[in-house]
Amino acid sequence: MDEYIDIVTKKGQPTGKSALKSEAHKNGWYHNTIHLWLFTKKGEILLQQRSHKKAIFPLLWDVSVAGHIDAGESFIEAALRETKEEIGLHLKPKNLKKIGVFLHETCYNDGSIQDNEFHNVYISELNVKLNQLTPQEAEVEALKLVSFNQFKQLLKHSKTNNHFVTTNTSYYTFVHNTIQNQLNQ
Repeated sequence: MDEYIDIVTKKGQPTGKSALKSEAHKNGWYHNTIHLWLFTKKGEILLQQRSHKKAIFPLLWDVSVAGHIDAGESFIEAALRETKEEIGLHLKPKNLKKIGVFLHETCYNDGSIQDNEFHNVYISELNVKLNQLTPQEAEVEALKLVSFNQFKQLLKHSKTNNHFVTTNTSYYTFVHNTIQNQLNQ
């Protein structure tokens, strides 16, 4: 879907301008996205397999929920909306904890997509069973829970197992460690 998104500077400051997502990617304009990582008290992380229809990294496993922030929408509103749309889960703002912002600058599809995004990263406890989630067909191929140890092993061998986006290793490690620390508190 090609929605309007707010454009920000290379330092993440609002410009007051909005554009279609496709235009932002075509022109390399900086913008915000949300990433929500869901975890269980048993020490599992919810992974989403990207749809086979995706132009970028189809069928690879990634963040529980992710999406662009619509023009005029807050980060929290976007996180709640994307969670409901992608996996059918209703959360409340108090369920979300922001853990960081990561700048992602990557060129895809032989230069036709210049992805300059600030990932606003949140975590939240998953309080429902996996079979109670409803994956959005156009976005999500499958969902699964992996233990912290499985997550680390999949990440360690991501160059050969075609599981995660290999260039995101340090980001995935940060998320894994942050969730593990959250559970240990």
